[in-house]
Amino acid sequence: IYRQGTVVTADTGFANEANMKYLHDRQINGYVPDNKFRSRDPKFQNQKDKYGKRHQDLPDKGWKETIPASEFQFDPVKLTCVCPAGNELHHEATRTDEQGIIRAHFKARLLQCRYCPKKHRCMQNPASADHRKGAGRQVSFTIENKRLPNYTDWMKHRVDSPKGKEIYSHRMSVVEPVFGNIGTTKRLNRFSLRGKKKVQGQWQLYCLVHNIGKLANYGQ
Repeated sequence: IYRQGTVVTADTGFANEANMKYLHDRQINGYVPDNKFRSRDPKFQNQKDKYGKRHQDLPDKGWKETIPASEFQFDPVKLTCVCPAGNELHHEATRTDEQGIIRAHFKARLLQCRYCPKKHRCMQNPASADHRKGAGRQVSFTIENKRLPNYTDWMKHRVDSPKGKEIYSHRMSVVEPVFGNIGTTKRLNRFSLRGKKKVQGQWQLYCLVHNIGKLANYGQ
């Protein structure tokens, strides 16, 4: 089907280096934006102020502001990290994420957080440090490196081009409103049944209601 002029589009969840390399090596005409593509487009500059954020009316889940990682003392040369309370965190690993960015991950030892006077301001769930199966505070830092251009950069240029914006806008206008209506307006963010047959039935009922709404509004 790729030889017949088919264009492949996908959402940002599929944007990683391996997928971009696959499209490039097989010369597949694909457009897969990264999760920063809107921030690079001036047309989306005032979108959140105009339309608000998705799920903004949902109940508060209790997420609180904690001490940011910027207040931790990170040494990229020695790969050490010291928390605001003066405790040195354990260096777990240095990994390259799906976007090719190198990050150093640190984790506090359980006893360090358990008796720390700042844990209520530092941790989302301070009680997790009070039992042996819990976990201490975790932070990660980006390690700057002078890397060569990769396949993700190649896709960014495709998506940011006038042709790429035109092609991806078709997907946005056809697919995203359906996801927005069923997932956000009708609140189907997870299935409440188990088993393929039951889940299929629940999904078809939501699709039925979605299509009835379209007929009611645009059927004439």
